[in-house]
Amino acid sequence: MDKYNFHYCQKIVVYSKDCSSVLLCKRKGEADYDGVYSFIGGKMETTDGSIMEGLKREKDEEVGSEFKVKIFPTYSTNAFFVKKDGSRMVLPHYYAVHEEGEIKLNEEYSEYTWVPLVDIYMFEPKIPNIPEIITKLESLKQIQCDTDSVII
Repeated sequence: MDKYNFHYCQKIVVYSKDCSSVLLCKRKGEADYDGVYSFIGGKMETTDGSIMEGLKREKDEEVGSEFKVKIFPTYSTNAFFVKKDGSRMVLPHYYAVHEEGEIKLNEEYSEYTWVPLVDIYMFEPKIPNIPEIITKLESLKQIQCDTDSVII
């Protein structure tokens, strides 16, 4: 493996309109986390013209284009992951709030749920770092009034 080779895999942490819960989707047919709930999002593609275009493409693919979120591209927290196959991933997690629209899952997921923040530690099965990511993003909750947001 090339010492500079890694995947950039952006995630969207979608809060409910009242910011009391987060959207988690149950992965289906995935090597590392099959049957486990995760945030939506995925790898940047060479055809993505920007990070925001990649985030929108992934959101549209995974939960549908009618499901709209207000995303705050300036506010994110990073994670690092080594997959079972040895590939390495940098995963920025972006803060977003559901604006409107219904979820239409694609074939990558079997179901979804809105998990109340007060239950996030006990909710299973989930990606292990979800509570840590939420804790970091919770410190940014006041950003909802910020003008630096984009609807995707």
